[in-house]
Amino acid sequence: MRLLHFDQVGRLLLTDFSGKTTPPYAILSHRWGDSEILFIDIANGTYREKEGYRKIEFCAKQAAKDHLQYFWIDTCCIDKWNLNELSKSINSMFLWYKNAEKCYVFLPDVSVPTASEAVPQSAWESFRTSAWFTRGWTLQELIAPGSVEFFSLEGQLLGDKQSLEQLLHAITRLPIQALQKFAPDDFTISERMGWADGRTTTEDEDIVYCLFGILNVSMSASYGEGRDKACIRLQGEMGNGAPFVIPFSQNENFVGQELHLADLEAMIFEDKQTTRIAIVGPGGTGKSQLALEFAYRTRKRNKNCSVFWIDASSKDGVHQSYTSIAQKLDIPGWNDEKANIMQIVKLHLSRRDAGQSLLIFDNADSVILGSTGMSIERNITLIDYLPRSDLCFILFTTTSRDAAKRLTSQETIEIRKMEHVTAQIMLEQYLNTPMAKTEKLEAKRLLKNLSHLPLAIVQAAAFINTRNITLHDYQSQLAKQQQRTLKFSSAVPEDTLQQYDIESPVAMTLHLSINQIRRESPLAARYLFLAACVNRKDILLDFLEAPSSREREDAIRIINSYKLVTRRPAESAMDLHRLVHDALRGWLWKQGILDEWTQTAIVRLSNVFPDDDYFPVPKRVRR
Repeated sequence: MRLLHFDQVGRLLLTDFSGKTTPPYAILSHRWGDSEILFIDIANGTYREKEGYRKIEFCAKQAAKDHLQYFWIDTCCIDKWNLNELSKSINSMFLWYKNAEKCYVFLPDVSVPTASEAVPQSAWESFRTSAWFTRGWTLQELIAPGSVEFFSLEGQLLGDKQSLEQLLHAITRLPIQALQKFAPDDFTISERMGWADGRTTTEDEDIVYCLFGILNVSMSASYGEGRDKACIRLQGEMGNGAPFVIPFSQNENFVGQELHLADLEAMIFEDKQTTRIAIVGPGGTGKSQLALEFAYRTRKRNKNCSVFWIDASSKDGVHQSYTSIAQKLDIPGWNDEKANIMQIVKLHLSRRDAGQSLLIFDNADSVILGSTGMSIERNITLIDYLPRSDLCFILFTTTSRDAAKRLTSQETIEIRKMEHVTAQIMLEQYLNTPMAKTEKLEAKRLLKNLSHLPLAIVQAAAFINTRNITLHDYQSQLAKQQQRTLKFSSAVPEDTLQQYDIESPVAMTLHLSINQIRRESPLAARYLFLAACVNRKDILLDFLEAPSSREREDAIRIINSYKLVTRRPAESAMDLHRLVHDALRGWLWKQGILDEWTQTAIVRLSNVFPDDDYFPVPKRVRR
């Protein structure tokens, strides 16, 4: 948990108390505005420039009156573009409010003249209709803390939870007992869920996530899944004790690969000697989607089997995923900053009393995590931290046959080219308009040009949907793009092109989309070019500058409509698939502007982040 405080010279500082004794602190409850102070603003020292600084001043001043040095505000104490931290914070929020010495509710829509000796009737009328009482997250912020005080726009105290108890009961319809001292077991699940009825949240999923603490459950946040799917997952968490930590929703458009799914079930659940299996195949062939579908089917088949998803694309990804597992299982010592979190998770899951579990390591293209950093160097590998138990099953997805062999010995499932019938079904599912019988032949030609590659099919369907064109029109445009590419490829050395494979189906569909996006929105195209010059994961939205937040949202919406990015939660970030990222860089190189955009990205990074290594910039193009 991070806390804010001002030092002796008036600088606003953030202190991380993870694994340490947390000092007494105050906490703010408020509605977000258009210009809030974010985590990065504190790091950059630019917090005084935003309107949201007024709330920080108010909270600090009030905390000082209550003899509290530290205070917490969600807008800037949580690194919201770090999705693991965001999910962890959402699950910890109720406890943070409960443990606060004081909770200050700031109501900007309730005004009390500073000269007033008593709160005028007009202010109480505004209090009753304040938007604060309509929001989802403020529900737990009213219930959890022991001390809740309400303040007007001017910072004048209106009363606290005790003195306003009857009024709060009348406004919220919350039971008096819940306002006085909330204990989950005193109310049924349906009662507690009903308290959120009529409340709203900016993100659809948050109306479910805001109930985690009230329902006493812990569950990963997966923005983009929608309210209904989040509610289904929540009900599953309340139905049994086996954790299911998957950061993605089930793909409703998943098709094919039934034989692979049957093989996985047989190898893991029927062959008792098999505990490690790898799904191997080129990028874009649907390895992760197969693993995701298997995770959900495992949950349905065996509700007592814990399921965990691990981002194995980097050392940090593995470490953060293990931390989430440790927190979810509440393994003793997990929050000790000196603990080897990966080792304690390994040891815990290796125990028979930990029960049955399935671990999915996605994008495990390398088994090397790093070096020991000691006098005698030794590579630390992923293998060093794999649990060893006949009750713990491990599934890897990888493009590397060598990594698969080292991780599993010989147990692999190889993803091959998708059959035409399956590819056609997939195309039909992603198209908004049903395919006519007369278009079957056109679809066959298109799918052949796309090599039946799932990622390329999704992008082609997105282009057709966005532009509202026919399969024939898209096929014609794609053919012209291929001719332009062939003409270019004959003029440059073969080994240079091989780095990006600009003739691949994903590159073809991407280049076609880029040309359209450039005509439709220069700002959206600019975002794509900047994204090509930084790490493809967790691209912070603040990195994408725009004249206004609305214009930025419109540009990102355009990119997203072509399925070129995966959008993260609001105030967060977006990701690019590895093949899309590579193809983007190839397109920029082909245009002779990759170095120019790389420099532009570096300048933008230096303006947004205090440290140059916050977003690693990819290596320069090999000449």
